[in-house]
Amino acid sequence: MAQKEQASAPQGMAGLVRYYEEEKALIKIKPEHVLGICVGFIVLEITLFMLFPQAAVPLAAAIP
Repeated sequence: MAQKEQASAPQGMAGLVRYYEEEKALIKIKPEHVLGICVGFIVLEITLFMLFPQAAVPLAAAIP
């Protein structure tokens, strides 16, 4: 039986791509702050709905 020849990767980088080790973000926001902002918007929407219920018209009712 004949032996199969195996293809080998180059020894230098072995086909890997090197990316930057550290990303430099312009704005750094903690996950807790994002969660707080989302909760704040939800509370704002509920408050506005309770203060102005006539402004909340379902989409089906708005189409003639």
